[in-house]
Amino acid sequence: MYKVFVNEKKLLLSKQSENLEKTLGYENVTSLEIALDLLENTSVKELNVFGENIDEIWSEFQKLFRIIEAAGGIVNNSAGEILFIKRLGKWDLPKGKMEKGESREESAVREIEEETGLTNVELVKFINTTYHIYVERNGDKVLKCTHWFEMNFYGEDTSKPQIEEGITEVAWKNAAQIEDEVFPSTFKNIKLIVEEFRNMKTK
Repeated sequence: MYKVFVNEKKLLLSKQSENLEKTLGYENVTSLEIALDLLENTSVKELNVFGENIDEIWSEFQKLFRIIEAAGGIVNNSAGEILFIKRLGKWDLPKGKMEKGESREESAVREIEEETGLTNVELVKFINTTYHIYVERNGDKVLKCTHWFEMNFYGEDTSKPQIEEGITEVAWKNAAQIEDEVFPSTFKNIKLIVEEFRNMKTK
């Protein structure tokens, strides 16, 4: 199953029909194009395309886009807080595009250290990959795949925003602040990965 966000709307690609606002059985790539059109141009907020061969569906879906891979992390400190950045007025997690020749892990650590000013961030383990779609100024449709890792930081807090990347704030947030401040002003895929991480930690 793949969850993809299209302008903050949810597209679910799955084997079985899921109970969403609208469902479409997969026949060929046209089914995917119709799904995207409905999410981009109508009031439909969530849509499920389902079919037995999920690998084929995902492969055909990816062909519709230019793929950009990114990596980032959920950084914890000893107080159990999570590190967030503020960019363009929204709370976000530190992340960025992978560079040629980098592993996902190397990219995640580098991006976190660049965007937040921290050093010696410790990588713990892979969490999940999130997907979202956007259109570049030249009209290219991009599918951004962001690989997320759990990180720990126990050193001296040298955090400072990377202003040249449009980041205006770096802040540690506890569970209550995440609910009250971050979630009302973040992206759905960020909320999804934070919730998934917290569920993983309570199991």
